[in-house]
Amino acid sequence: MQHVSPVRLPLVTSGKTYHDVTQDVCRQVEAKPNIRWMAALAVALFFLGIFFYSVYRTLWYGIGEWGLNKTVDWAWDITNFVWWVGIGHAGTLISAVLLLFRQKWRTSINRAAEAMTIFAVICAAMFPVLHMGRPWLAYWVLPLQNTWGSLWVNFNSPLLWDVFAISTYFSVSLVFWYTGLIPDFATIRDRAKGPIARRAYALLSFGWKGGAKHWSRYETVSLILAGVSTPLVLSVHTIVSMDFATSVVPGWHTTIFPPYFVAGAIFSGFAMVLTLMLITRVVFRLEDYITLEHIALMNKIMMITGSIVGVAYITEFFIAWYSQVEFEQYAFINRATGPYWWAYWSMMTCNVISPQLVWIRRIRYSIPATFVLSIIVNIGMWFERFVIIVTSLHRDYLPSSWAMFSPSIIDIGIYVGTLGLFFTLFLLFAKFFPVINMAEVKSILKYGVDNGPTYGGTNTGAQQSSYRPTGAPASAPVNYNKHD
Repeated sequence: MQHVSPVRLPLVTSGKTYHDVTQDVCRQVEAKPNIRWMAALAVALFFLGIFFYSVYRTLWYGIGEWGLNKTVDWAWDITNFVWWVGIGHAGTLISAVLLLFRQKWRTSINRAAEAMTIFAVICAAMFPVLHMGRPWLAYWVLPLQNTWGSLWVNFNSPLLWDVFAISTYFSVSLVFWYTGLIPDFATIRDRAKGPIARRAYALLSFGWKGGAKHWSRYETVSLILAGVSTPLVLSVHTIVSMDFATSVVPGWHTTIFPPYFVAGAIFSGFAMVLTLMLITRVVFRLEDYITLEHIALMNKIMMITGSIVGVAYITEFFIAWYSQVEFEQYAFINRATGPYWWAYWSMMTCNVISPQLVWIRRIRYSIPATFVLSIIVNIGMWFERFVIIVTSLHRDYLPSSWAMFSPSIIDIGIYVGTLGLFFTLFLLFAKFFPVINMAEVKSILKYGVDNGPTYGGTNTGAQQSSYRPTGAPASAPVNYNKHD
């Protein structure tokens, strides 16, 4: 007699076996690119071309191609930098923190989230390098000896802390991501039919044989990397926030920035994971692995972090009032009622009001609603960085130096181009690498005495007698009756 727990909801549906998991995940790697993937890649490459042209104009003609002025000398560049770094945070949280807390639902989404982290950090790193004006001297930010031609760096500057934080974050995330790929590369290697594919995946798999010693070392390294990565979830965006918090600019000089930025980063990161996963599950037919339960859990995290960000917004106003510093008070009044009021209220609507809709169960389990909300949240988080940076700078202590910022076509081109770079990398990853961690997904399949998986149904895909909400798809959570 088969028994399904009434408490634990299925993370893999339709009664998948180990063979089914391998077939479903390897299918998109081994098959020829479909028309939808090629169309998406063509659009991404078009925007990538815009990026290269905009970078060429920036390097050839200088930073004057941007919309900066003497008052607003940080604008779209630093806004986009912080936005991209924030998007990369969800990958580390899903991979490292949820691994340490033994959250099994992470297994279907951690691979894509880790890849998203790496690609987002690459996009983020473009902006400070381009803003240097002479990016060929970018190595000067490293503590090199003077014989290399550079001056010794200032370790008291949070901009230097950024260099170490981002480079460490990228390195650890890359190693963590690639370590998880090795067993799956070996699976594809053993299935490959062409000599080129077999040789390529053999090189990528590092001679993995799947023995007990290999698996033991794999799990040990994964736990070590998770332990190393966990502090990075807090430290990276904390250091990014100190670019502002250590200054004396009204609106920036506040101690709430580190936790506020970390919560916002996780908030925007999970929104981007949802956007990508909802597209991936449809394009590659992975509805049995990325289920409505996964979507609902990510929605809950997005709602919690969105609420934390909302509290931070209110706290900022309270601190400005409580300080009784007229410059600080004016900075926040100017945000809400000044010439950039539209950006501030767009931020409040997208980041504070829209996530509260997730309290409604029907929306929490709705794919179209979740997709729209995930895009709205990332729009709102971009406006948050824009409001923090531009509205704090465009009106300073001297009214005679007040100025407005308007982005140039090159500003817009670089930003849109980084989206093209990001999606080009993600599409190539999704086609040639397994987008779901086969080894970890197989570890959550439960087998009963009849050799059938008890984690989502029988081998034929038939579910036990249960209650399912009317109109819900097959991957919706099921309230199983243990007496059946």
